[in-house]
Amino acid sequence: MVDINQQDERLNAALELFYYAYRVFTAQPDALLAERGWARVHHRVLYFVGREPGLSVNTLIARLGVSKQALHGPLRDLQEAGLVLATPSAQDKRVRCLSLSAAGAALEEEISSGQRALLAGIFSECGVPAAQGWEAVMGALAQLDHSVNRRPAEQDIQPIL
Repeated sequence: MVDINQQDERLNAALELFYYAYRVFTAQPDALLAERGWARVHHRVLYFVGREPGLSVNTLIARLGVSKQALHGPLRDLQEAGLVLATPSAQDKRVRCLSLSAAGAALEEEISSGQRALLAGIFSECGVPAAQGWEAVMGALAQLDHSVNRRPAEQDIQPIL
């Protein structure tokens, strides 16, 4: 049986690893965004719009778990730069559907490809059981985020390795 102090130390060590790993994971995208005077939310917008072209602004707000006010500035920046396009929905002209322009898709690829390569290398190095464990932990954490209104069905989730 692990005593409380040992358990707290293990959890503190896990927290520290999470913070350090996140810093590494976001360093390259943050540097690319900083060149434009942008922040991490700009990348998140590009990423989610790129994964689901045609999603509405309200759906994007739910995916990101931010307020309309928090999204307004970054989305305006990306639209003014010609990276994100907003078109009226065919079903409801009041709803704006978002998609990436060719330049937006290229920027999203530039920013996210380094992260994909980083994950692929780490998963390959650590092996399938470690990658599956990581997926389980991250999936369980993501399930606690009730602001996201769309989750892939379990059968739609493809193993990383």
